[in-house]
Amino acid sequence: MNAVVIAVVVMLALSLARVHVVLSLVIGAFVGGLVAGMPLADVAASGGQAAQEGIITVFQNGLAGGAKIALSYAMLGAFAMAITHSGLPQQLAGAVVRKINADGHAEQSSKKVKWLLLLVILAMGIMSQNVVPIHIAFIPMIIPPLLLVFNRLKVDRRLIACVITFGLVTTYMYLPYGFGSIFLNEILLGNIKSAGMDIAGINVMEAMAIPALGMLVGLVLAFFHYRKPREYADSQIDTDINESAEKQPEPSRYRSIVAAVAIAVCFAIQLIYDDALLLGAMLGFAVFMALGVVKRSDADDVFGAGIRMMAMIGFIMIAAQGFAAVMKATGDIQPLVEGSMAMFGGSKGMAAFAMLFVGLLVTMGIGSSFSTLPIITAIYVPLCISLGFSPLATVSIIGTAGALGDAGSPASDSTLGPTMGLNADGQHDHIYDSVVPTFIHYNIPLLVFGWIAAMVL
Repeated sequence: MNAVVIAVVVMLALSLARVHVVLSLVIGAFVGGLVAGMPLADVAASGGQAAQEGIITVFQNGLAGGAKIALSYAMLGAFAMAITHSGLPQQLAGAVVRKINADGHAEQSSKKVKWLLLLVILAMGIMSQNVVPIHIAFIPMIIPPLLLVFNRLKVDRRLIACVITFGLVTTYMYLPYGFGSIFLNEILLGNIKSAGMDIAGINVMEAMAIPALGMLVGLVLAFFHYRKPREYADSQIDTDINESAEKQPEPSRYRSIVAAVAIAVCFAIQLIYDDALLLGAMLGFAVFMALGVVKRSDADDVFGAGIRMMAMIGFIMIAAQGFAAVMKATGDIQPLVEGSMAMFGGSKGMAAFAMLFVGLLVTMGIGSSFSTLPIITAIYVPLCISLGFSPLATVSIIGTAGALGDAGSPASDSTLGPTMGLNADGQHDHIYDSVVPTFIHYNIPLLVFGWIAAMVL
C-alpha cells in the first residue's frame, strides 16, 4: 500500500484517538518513511558521505520550514498579551455591561440590543485575526460578562458560537493580513511554490473569494436556524461575572491611546511591507514598552505568557512541516497521483470533491487548518497539474481543503474558543452546541462552494 496514504491514516487515527497532534504527526511520518523503505538513520557510502538520508535527518531538516511561522505566532502571542495587560479589553467589556444594565435593555429583550451585540462580537472575531491579532484571547474577556445579558435576551448560544467561528475562520482564509498573512501567503502560497507550481501573479483573495462566500451563506443560515429564543438559567456564576465586569474601571485614556497606537503600528507595517507580520507584532509590543504600559519589570512575564499561549500551535506547524518533508522523500507521491488519476478517470469534478473531502478529514483530525496545508500540498499540487487545474483553481482547492474542518473540529481553536467563553456557567456543551452547529453551517457550504470554485476558476 502507498506509504503516504498509510502515514496520513496513522496520523489521523492517532489524532482521533486523542493522541497529541504533534506526537501523531511524528509517528505518522516515521511509519510512512519505514513503509517506503527509508532507513531510520543516514546510510553512509564508502567515502563517508550519506548515500541515503534517513527518516530522522529528513524529518529534522523539514522542521526548519515551520520555524518562521512558529516565531511569528509566538510574537503575536506576546503582542496579544500586551494588549490584555493594558486592561483595555476588560475595561471595554465592563463599559458594555454597564451601558446595557443601566439602560435596562436586557430586561426588555430588545431585538435592537441583541443584533447590536451579535454584530459587535462578529466584528471582534474578524478584527482578532488582523487589525488586533489576538486570535481567541478576546473570547474569555468579552463573552462571560455578557452571558447574563444573553440569558435575558434569550439568545441561542449556538448562534453566538457560529458568529464567533465565522469571524475566526473566514477572516484568515480570505484576508491576507495578520493570521491571514500566515495562512495565505506563508503557508498556502509558500508550500504550493515549493511543490513545483508557478504562482506568479496569483491573487490569493480572488482564489478564496468563492469559498469565503460559502462561509457567508453558512452564517446567514445560522442566523435563520437559531433565530428562536432559547431559555438559559441565570446562574450565580453569570451574576458574579456580570457584576465583576460592571465594576471594572472606566477605560484609561492614556492606556487606550497607547493600545490604539500599538495596534495601528502593527497593522500599518503589514500594509507597507510584505510578510512583515513578525516585525509588526514586535514593533507593536515595543510601543507598549516604550510608553510604559508594559513596564520593563513585567516585560518578561508578559512576553513569556504570550509565547505560552501560542506555543502549541507553533509546535504543530513545525511538526507538520517535518511530516511533509518525509512524505516527499518517500517517493510515493507520484504513484499516489498516478493512481488517483486512474481512479478518477480524468474527471476534474470527482477529483476536486475527493481532495476537498480528504482535506476535511485531515483538518478534523489535526484540529489546525494551518497544519493541514503542508501535509496535503505535496500531494495535491502534482495531482492538480496532472488533471489540468489552473494555478488559481489549485490555490482555491488547497486553501479550501485546509480550511475545511477547522469549523466543526473538536480540537480546533475555532470551536474550543467559543466554548471557553460560552460555557463559563456550564450551560454550553462543546460537542452539541459548538462543534455540531459550526460543522453543519460552515463545512457543508464550504465544501459546495469550494467545489464550485475548482470548476470555474
